[in-house]
Amino acid sequence: MQRRTVLLTCTALTLTLGTTACGGDPVAGGGGDGTLAGQTLSVAAVWSGTEQKNFQKVLDAFTAKTGAKTQFLPTGDNVSTVVGSRIEGGNAPDVVMVPQVGVLQQFAKQGWLKPLSPKARKSVDTNYAPVWKKYGTVDDSLYGVYFKAAHKSTVWYSPDALNQAGVEPPKTYEQMLASARAVSDSGLSAFAVAGEDGWTLTDWFENIYLSQAGPENYDKLAAHGIKWTDPSVIRALTTLGKLFVDDGLIAGGRKGALSTDFPGSVEQVFGPEPEAGMVYEGDFVAGVAKDQFGKQIGEDAAFFPFPSVDGGSAPVVSGGDAAVVLKDGKNQEAAMAFAEFLAGPEAAGVWAEAGGFISPNKKLDLARYGDDTTRRTAESLVKAGGSVRFDMSDQAPAAFGGTKGTGEWKLLQDFLRDPADPGATAGRLEAAAAKAYRASS
Repeated sequence: MQRRTVLLTCTALTLTLGTTACGGDPVAGGGGDGTLAGQTLSVAAVWSGTEQKNFQKVLDAFTAKTGAKTQFLPTGDNVSTVVGSRIEGGNAPDVVMVPQVGVLQQFAKQGWLKPLSPKARKSVDTNYAPVWKKYGTVDDSLYGVYFKAAHKSTVWYSPDALNQAGVEPPKTYEQMLASARAVSDSGLSAFAVAGEDGWTLTDWFENIYLSQAGPENYDKLAAHGIKWTDPSVIRALTTLGKLFVDDGLIAGGRKGALSTDFPGSVEQVFGPEPEAGMVYEGDFVAGVAKDQFGKQIGEDAAFFPFPSVDGGSAPVVSGGDAAVVLKDGKNQEAAMAFAEFLAGPEAAGVWAEAGGFISPNKKLDLARYGDDTTRRTAESLVKAGGSVRFDMSDQAPAAFGGTKGTGEWKLLQDFLRDPADPGATAGRLEAAAAKAYRASS
């Protein structure tokens, strides 16, 4: 599951209620004399910290363009619960930035969403690869504009650590394991693994599965069109287990990994006292390495693409946040205008210049990105086009693919704890998936 919001600065109460920004009052932008003057657009999203500040720049650009004031409403990670509560309370936001395909589909099936305008649809057709339209569509109606993307097929590393071990960035999974052993032999653990956050383990599995089993099987498994007991799943778990089984390759061993969260895994590689040479996760690793630990991206912190597995193509797994318009929002005109704004390259350029952002919008000038590493990551995502696959766990019902302590998150944590029996793990995954998909149908 995609969890880009890692620099949390709000209180637990704020995350639960989703009604105020950090500091007490809603974050708002104002000014402008455009066509929407007098309206106040409310936008709900998971972002906090630096991400929220940078998104506010996008909201301010919309204000300058249209005259509409804006109000940011933080939801915390449980978007569906928070938004559902606000709808039931008669206080629905106008726009929600939805971080999961499964949640977007849930909102649409509950009748909460308004289809996008012809202008927004035309922009999506023009500016995006068809795969992004597919993920924003439910029952032939386009509801979502994918504004912010995550490239989740990047392995981040310390150049000093790989140089010390005498290895180059690998091209295949087997080469990566060999490089990992060389890093470990040089005196530093090879990988930091954020096993406390089950969503990172789903991302490990998805990259291996997409490369090894191929896009067609990936799509089938994402839709539960094949069972998790399929031989292709067991094979991918076996491949992942080659890393998990070797405590010497993981900072703190399996036990240590299970008590390491995502920010902690980045710190283990790029913090003041490095414990590992590499950490797998999305492009958002760069933001933590830069903002928290002062690393120069491209010099002190670099990435290589997640390598190909068993002769398959190198995977490109993505996540993303889609803007959807709620039917119960009080400012429908402003909401739809904002969706149209996000569908064009202008809005994406604002956040691209601020940093910590990549866009699937192929019309965004890559020069708007502030550094070569981010530019290369964004270019890779855009060029992947139809071969991009959305985070599989984000496509599943939340009970299976997006809930702490249960479903896929919990079962892959159990597999990290003891990777000896991939077949048994596959059986437990299938039982949990079948239950969740039945409940959601």
